[in-house]
Amino acid sequence: MSANYRRFLKILEKWPVDKSKAGRDLGEDLREQLKNLLQREQQSGFNPEDFAKQLDALSRISSNIHGKSYLSNSRTTATGLTGEQCNQVLSSEFLEYMNTKLLNAQISKNVQESVPHKPVMVQEVLENLQPSENQTILDMTFGAGGHSRQILQSAENIKVLALDRDPVAYEYAKELQKEFPERVIPLLGRFSELPVLLEAQGVDQGTVDGILFDFGCSSMQFDVAERGFSVDKNAPLDMRMDGGRLEGIPTAADVLARASEMDLYKIFKIYGEEKYSRKIARAIVQARYSIKKIETTKELVDLVSACCEEEFRLDMLQRPTNVATKIFQALRIFVNNELNEINYGMILAQRYLKVGGRLVTITFHSLEDKIVKRHIMGNVTENLANPLPLKYVSHTLIYDKDTVETLTDTGWLPLHKHVLTPQSEEIEQNPRSRSAKLRAAMKIT
Repeated sequence: MSANYRRFLKILEKWPVDKSKAGRDLGEDLREQLKNLLQREQQSGFNPEDFAKQLDALSRISSNIHGKSYLSNSRTTATGLTGEQCNQVLSSEFLEYMNTKLLNAQISKNVQESVPHKPVMVQEVLENLQPSENQTILDMTFGAGGHSRQILQSAENIKVLALDRDPVAYEYAKELQKEFPERVIPLLGRFSELPVLLEAQGVDQGTVDGILFDFGCSSMQFDVAERGFSVDKNAPLDMRMDGGRLEGIPTAADVLARASEMDLYKIFKIYGEEKYSRKIARAIVQARYSIKKIETTKELVDLVSACCEEEFRLDMLQRPTNVATKIFQALRIFVNNELNEINYGMILAQRYLKVGGRLVTITFHSLEDKIVKRHIMGNVTENLANPLPLKYVSHTLIYDKDTVETLTDTGWLPLHKHVLTPQSEEIEQNPRSRSAKLRAAMKIT
C-alpha cells in the first residue's frame, strides 16, 4: 500500500491546478478519494487491485498519453477544416480584410511588447502640468519615459530633466536623449541626491516650470523576475530600486535575515498595513533558526500563505490577489526608504519650482498620498507633520487665530478639490492603474 501511496503523490505533483474558482482543483477531489480509500483499507471492503487500476488511469491522464498517441496530421480549425481549406471557401475580399486586421493586430502587439512600462493618466498629467514652449520640466520618476515623451511631444523646445534612481531607467533616458537631443538631460540618483545633480547642470532653485512625480514601483521592475519585486515570479529577494549602484544597501533578504521579530512586525504593520503582521514576523524568525533563512520570493510567498491559510483577498477590480502582496509592499518601501524620499522630494519641489509653476503627483497607496496631501494642504512645518490636525492632539490646548493660520499656511494652491482617478477605460486597458490618485497644485509663494 505504501508504494501505491507514494505513486499517488507523484501523480498529484504534475497534476494541473486551477485555483481561480472553487471546485476546479481536481487534485483536491482525488485527495478526498484517496482518503476514503484509506479509510476503507481498515475495513474489509478495500481492493488493492481496483486502487492500482485507478492509479494507472490517473497516470495516463496526467501524462496526456492520449494526446501523444493520436497526433493531429494537419492544423485544423474549429470547423474541422484546415487553414488552406478555409481559404478556398472564403471570398478574396473577406480574406484581404481579415489579413489586414491580423497584420494590424500583430503590429500593435509588437509595439506594446517593446514598451516596458505603460504611463498612467497621461492626458490628466498634460492637462494639469500644461507644458508649453521653452519650459523646463523636471520628471522626478522617469521610469521608461512614457510621461516625458508625451511632454516633449506636446510643445516645441521643452527641456526635460529626467531623474530616476534605477540604472535601467537611466539607460532608457539616454535612449530618449538620442531621439530628442539637447532637450533631455538624464539624471541618475534618488530625490535626496537631486540638489547635487541639478547644481552640476547649472539649474538653480526657483527656475523649474513644472515637476512630475509618478511614485511607486514601475512595471518594468515588477516584470523582471531577477529584481525580486513580484510575488508571481520566483527570484532572489532583492527589491533594491537602485540595483547595485550604492554599496551597503541591504536587500529584502538581508532584512528578513537580520531584523528582529519586533522590527519586522513594525515594518509589515506600518508600511504594509498587514493585519497578520505579528504572526508573519514570528514565522519568519522561527524559520530563520529552525529551517532556513528566507532568500527567494517563492519562499516568502509560501510562508505568508501558510500564515494566512483561511485568507482570501480581492483587489479593487474584485480579482483574486496574492496574500503576500502587502508584505512585499512593506519590504520594498523599507529597503528603498521610499516614504522619507517622498517627503524630501516634496520639499525639493517647493524649492525648485518657480512661483506659478505646477506640481503633479501620482500615488498608488495611502501612505504615499498622505505625505503628498500634507505638503499641499499645509500640514507640514519644518519638514514634519503639524500637531494641530493629528488625531491624538491634546483637546485641552486652545490655539489662537494667528497660531492656526501659521500652522496651516501652505505655499501651494490645489488645482482640484479632490484627487483625480483613472477613467474606467484606462483601468480596463491597464489594470495596474486602478489604484492611482493624481493631485495637482500651483506654487504661490
